[in-house]
Amino acid sequence: MKKILLILFAGICFHSSAAPVEGMWIPSLIEQLTLREMQELGLKLSAEDIYSVNHSSLKDAIVQFGGGCTGEIVSSAGLLLTNYHCGLGTIQGHSSLDHDYLNDGFWASDLKEELPCSGLTVTLLVRIEEVTARVLEGIDDNLPQTVRQEKILQHAKAIQEEAEKGTLYEARVRPFFYGNQYYLFVQEVFRDIRLVGAPPFTIGKFGGDTDNWMWPRHTGDFSVFRIYTDKNNQPAPYAADNVPYKPKYHLPVSVDGYREGDFTFVFGYPGTTREYLPACMIDLVVNQENPLRIGLREKRLDIINAAMEKDQLVRIQYTAKANSIANGWKKMTGESNGVRRVNGIWKKQQAEQKFTAWANTSPTLTLRYGSLLSEYDQCCREYLPYDLASLYLTEAGQAIEVVRFASGFRELVSQSRNKEPDTGKINTLVKMLRQSTTGFFKNYQPLVDEQIANVMIETMASAMEAKFRPVVIEKRSLQNKECRTRFNQFLFSRSLFTDPSRLNSFLENYKPADVRKLEKDPAYELMSAIYNSYEKFVLPEMKRFNSRFDSLHRFYMQGQMEMDSARTFYPDANSTLRIAFGKVEGYTPADAVTYRYFTVSDGILEKEDTAVYDYQVDSRLKKLFLEKDFGPYADRDGSLHVAFIASNHTTGGNSGSPVLNARGALIGLNFDRNWEGTQSDLIYDPAQCRNITLDIRYCLYIIDKFAKAGHLVDEMTLVRQTD
Repeated sequence: MKKILLILFAGICFHSSAAPVEGMWIPSLIEQLTLREMQELGLKLSAEDIYSVNHSSLKDAIVQFGGGCTGEIVSSAGLLLTNYHCGLGTIQGHSSLDHDYLNDGFWASDLKEELPCSGLTVTLLVRIEEVTARVLEGIDDNLPQTVRQEKILQHAKAIQEEAEKGTLYEARVRPFFYGNQYYLFVQEVFRDIRLVGAPPFTIGKFGGDTDNWMWPRHTGDFSVFRIYTDKNNQPAPYAADNVPYKPKYHLPVSVDGYREGDFTFVFGYPGTTREYLPACMIDLVVNQENPLRIGLREKRLDIINAAMEKDQLVRIQYTAKANSIANGWKKMTGESNGVRRVNGIWKKQQAEQKFTAWANTSPTLTLRYGSLLSEYDQCCREYLPYDLASLYLTEAGQAIEVVRFASGFRELVSQSRNKEPDTGKINTLVKMLRQSTTGFFKNYQPLVDEQIANVMIETMASAMEAKFRPVVIEKRSLQNKECRTRFNQFLFSRSLFTDPSRLNSFLENYKPADVRKLEKDPAYELMSAIYNSYEKFVLPEMKRFNSRFDSLHRFYMQGQMEMDSARTFYPDANSTLRIAFGKVEGYTPADAVTYRYFTVSDGILEKEDTAVYDYQVDSRLKKLFLEKDFGPYADRDGSLHVAFIASNHTTGGNSGSPVLNARGALIGLNFDRNWEGTQSDLIYDPAQCRNITLDIRYCLYIIDKFAKAGHLVDEMTLVRQTD
């Protein structure tokens, strides 16, 4: 039976007129930095309720999912929710023409039917500890950056080893504020994760690339997993007799919804933001890097999407790949547009003028900071050609799947070239490569990759500076269309790396002397040329510039904090656990246009288009909508809410993060940002930046009413509140 707790809030109002709050805050520091502001906005929890090392708290239910998303534990048996797009690669990996979980969805009726997910991990935070003094002991600003970094790594390694000693934990020391502060994160890593449930693609990715990064939104972006442990509740590799994890805490799930102005907060693992960079680096991103990446990704997507439209097997094989490519493509487009719309570069320049004026107020400040911004400008100019070359070699060269695959054989070639090859190492490598071969060809179509290769090689041949181009382009005259066509045809018809039978036959009886055949293979030749160009002509300079930038970033961050000492700074996101908070609210993207803060199921029917895959509506779901049998998941207004927006500051990595109400109950899963707010990784605009959240009631509705998997809802602790 579903557990529904009735919580009485007599006379309490959660509405607030306070402005949205920028920032992604370290949870162990909220009592000192942000708790008062959060409580003024409506929070009804203490700092200990949110983060504690002495007793269970919200942090014990928040996990990093797969290294790139967030998830939350919602039952005492380790049941885990995250986004559909976060679990998509795993769902696709379990799918085939016989078991098309992408098209049909998947729901385990009991523990025995839950599917093991090889290689998938979730990470749970144990504690955070500031270690700045220990990391920077004996280090001063006069040390060369390379020496400084080497000493920091030595100190960090010692701290990590000390934290891990005698435990099953993993520890990492992470820099904050560009190396001005350091924190130790001690974590548990769980390696037996199993797929429990996923809606069909038409629900989990409804709206597809067209709706991605957009509001209004009607995507049922969730999937369900479970954490397993050994019988002592400890992390362990997959074993048939492992048991569901018993967490210290699991999130209660609110079925009461939200109202405009309600306080909300997001608890998750945001990936990367760069809020404190100078104008020249923002210009580099917006006007150089993003346009190049966007153009190259568009070319790949055109090829992949056309192939998926024609063949169901290709759709299964390439759905997750296309989703990954398109997600970045559209985000970068919105980011550049957003920075221009808010005059972001000009605003950065204005801030720099203020910084320069401050730096010139005393000889000491001038000595320390007076030339900093001019050094930045010079560094940006000199860095640009290497930056663009790097992007061509990665976004174009490594976009060719067979190139990335062949790169995995470089160590085998290296070992085979030794004067006295180590047969044991070589046999181990061959075994690993044969295993990776199976996974690669399961989701590979040579005809698709050949089209991509043709376009990407043409782009490198025509657009790259000659000194950075892979030597194979000149050697094989690949600037010439006919020569390029012949080379591609030869590569994809004869290469070991484009046919599993040829490759497995070659590896079956591999000997070191066979290395010559590998090196002469056209795919290996192309890969070697691309990687050699990067490693010989680009990477050394990139490392040199990154070292210069690291030093500049550290001093500029230090200077900003010194100049504006009354301001409470938050550190940029770096894939560590953070809290962002704000309120439920709509926004006005343009003159005479205002967006409401929630969407409902009627919007799905309005968008339905049977001729467009992204807008197809499952017939069973449509029937449920038309019958309006929303059960306990209906809102106060009688409708079924699908998604809502709020002013929480989020970024990549926050996908799957719980969106919580003032009492810490789950009201939704964060899954996106609005198009007008994608520049928030560089410049936060409180008027436009909104996080897009799947209403947890729509998630429960799909599980219960559509999938008939109510046993999963029964596991959860549902809570209801009344005024």
